[in-house]
Amino acid sequence: MKYIYYPGCSLEGSAVEYDGATRALMAELGDELIDIEDWNCCGATAAEPMSELLSFVLPARNIALAEKIKEAGDILVPCSACYLNLKKVMVERDLDEKLSNHIDEVLAVDDLSIKGTRKVRHLLDVLAHDIGADKISELVVNPLEGLKVAPYYGCQCLRPYGGFDDPEEPTTMTPLIEACGATVLPWNSAANCCGASGMNTKREVSGQLVKNILMDARGADAIVTVCPMCQMNLEGFQKSVTKGINEDLSITVLYLPQLLGLAMGLSPETVMLHKNLAVAETFLEGL
Repeated sequence: MKYIYYPGCSLEGSAVEYDGATRALMAELGDELIDIEDWNCCGATAAEPMSELLSFVLPARNIALAEKIKEAGDILVPCSACYLNLKKVMVERDLDEKLSNHIDEVLAVDDLSIKGTRKVRHLLDVLAHDIGADKISELVVNPLEGLKVAPYYGCQCLRPYGGFDDPEEPTTMTPLIEACGATVLPWNSAANCCGASGMNTKREVSGQLVKNILMDARGADAIVTVCPMCQMNLEGFQKSVTKGINEDLSITVLYLPQLLGLAMGLSPETVMLHKNLAVAETFLEGL
């Protein structure tokens, strides 16, 4: 199957391992990713405070460019923030004709427009519903038996525009993880907020959110996520948010395609495990 691929900025910078693992996994599954030529930043969290229209036009331009690619279907987006912004355009333009006209007016400067011929899909949605656990299971050559995994979804791939899973009690990662031979940790933080970019401005508040998630993940060998911001917060601030706690809350944090790829026989180098900030020696020994 062919997908139009929108990596977004994080996957070409701080989350390059997410991009590398996604591309390697999809190739191993026999699916082709076709990059959007001349794609731009989706606006992330910074555009909306500057201009509401800008926060729509930036992701809209990427959708318009994607629609020009005739040989592929849906737009596959690994980054949850990018997914949220692109999905927002498709949902809100159908609800607000005035907004839709404003977006088209700006896009027309570059001779672009949105016709609504492509769906915006999160990577997790594609893995869970297009590929499925059965196919993953068939391709597993390195069963991750004995590994206990905490699936962490975060906020943006599920709320408010997700549609492919329960936003409060998500389960789409469970069959995929179990297909690898691993066990899923029963826990209550799967869809809790990690603080997102608030870690830069409200460190105390966001730090507490991360600490709560890490404490709830006790007993797991790894946390697996599908969001670069969640990954950054959970692996990059483990030490700082747990100062003063007489308990080691350090834990391996992986992207879902890294976990699936390892189970399917891809090497740690191929899924770029060396780029992760939090990978325990015991986890590597287990592999």
